[in-house]
Amino acid sequence: MMNRTAKSSMEIEIYEQVEILSNLFHSYVNSKGEISFELPSDINKIVFVASGSSYHCSRYGADLFGNVAGIEARAIYSSEFLLKAAVPHETDILYVFITQSGETSDTNEALKRAKELGMRTLAITNKKGSTIWNASDYKIDCCAGEEKSIAATKSLTSQMLCVTLLVLKYAQMKGIDINPYLNQTETVPQAIEQTYSKHSYIAKVAKKLSKYNLIVVTADGISYALAKEVSLKIKETSYICTISSILGEFMHGHVAVFNNKSAHIHVSVEDLHEIAIRNLNKIQEEYKVPLCYIGDLQDPIKSDFIVNVEVKEFIPRVFSTIVAGQILALEIAKSLGRNVDKPHGLNKVVK
Repeated sequence: MMNRTAKSSMEIEIYEQVEILSNLFHSYVNSKGEISFELPSDINKIVFVASGSSYHCSRYGADLFGNVAGIEARAIYSSEFLLKAAVPHETDILYVFITQSGETSDTNEALKRAKELGMRTLAITNKKGSTIWNASDYKIDCCAGEEKSIAATKSLTSQMLCVTLLVLKYAQMKGIDINPYLNQTETVPQAIEQTYSKHSYIAKVAKKLSKYNLIVVTADGISYALAKEVSLKIKETSYICTISSILGEFMHGHVAVFNNKSAHIHVSVEDLHEIAIRNLNKIQEEYKVPLCYIGDLQDPIKSDFIVNVEVKEFIPRVFSTIVAGQILALEIAKSLGRNVDKPHGLNKVVK
C-alpha cells in the first residue's frame, strides 16, 4: 500500500488511513446497510462541541446533517461553550462531543455542563474508557489506534467517518434512502489511495509554498471545515502564519493582507459557484498572489498549482481532499526542516 519510505510518525499515520477507514466502515455497517450505533430516536437538533481538529470535524458534521438528514445542527468550540451565558438546552437536542484522546480538558468540562443541564450526550473518541467515554450516555469508538504525532491525521478522518455514519443513521431513522451515501462512503479508502499517488507532485507544490510567511486558505460551504483543517495543519507543523476564511467574507476587507508577500490556497469539494470564480479571479488580477487550488478543478480560474482531486462522488472527495491537505502540510514542514511529530511548544490538550 505504501510505496515510499516514511520518515516520521505523521507520514506513517497519513498512510495508515486506508486500512483504518476500511476496517472502521465494515465494523459499523453490516451487509444489509444497517449502522450499528445505539442512539436516541427523538432528536431534532444536534449540537457538536469540540476543539482543534475535532472542531473542524464538527463543522463538517453540522453541514452534513443539514444537507443529508435535514436535521438542524451547529458546532461550538469547547472553550467558547464554557464561556457562553446561555447554551441550547431543549429536550430534543443531542450533544455530540468529539475528542481524540477522550481527555481534552475543555471538552470534558463542556460535557459536564451539558449533563448539568439535563442534556443527552454522545462521545466520539479514539479512547475507550477515557473520561469522556465513561461520562457520556452514548459512545462511538473511532478505532484509529494510537496516534503518536501531535498533528491529528488518522484520528481526524476516523472521526469524520464516524460522523458521516452518524448523519446517515439519523437520515435512515427518518426514512431517507441512504444506500447511495453508504456506497460512496465505502469507497473512501480507494479514493484516498488515489490521493497518495499524488504525493510527489504535492511535495513540489509544498516546496514553493514553504517560501511564504503568510498563507491564506479559503473555501465556501462545507469545504470551509476542510480549509480550517488545512490551515491548522500547515500552521502547527511548519509555524507559517495561516489564515482560514470563507471566501466571500474574505473579500470584505481581509483581502488587504495580500498586499504583503503571501500565498493563497482555495479548497473546494463542490463545483465552484460563479461568485467564487469571480472572487478568485479578482484576487489574481488585483494582487497577483500565487494560488494553489485543492479540489476537482472544472472551472475557469487562474491557478498556479492544482492539487487535482479526481474523485467523482462527494463523500470520498471530502476525505481525499483532507488527505491531500495533510500531505501538503507535511511536505511544507519538511521543506522547512521542522519536526512534524513534535512541533515546538505543542502538546495534546488534556488534563
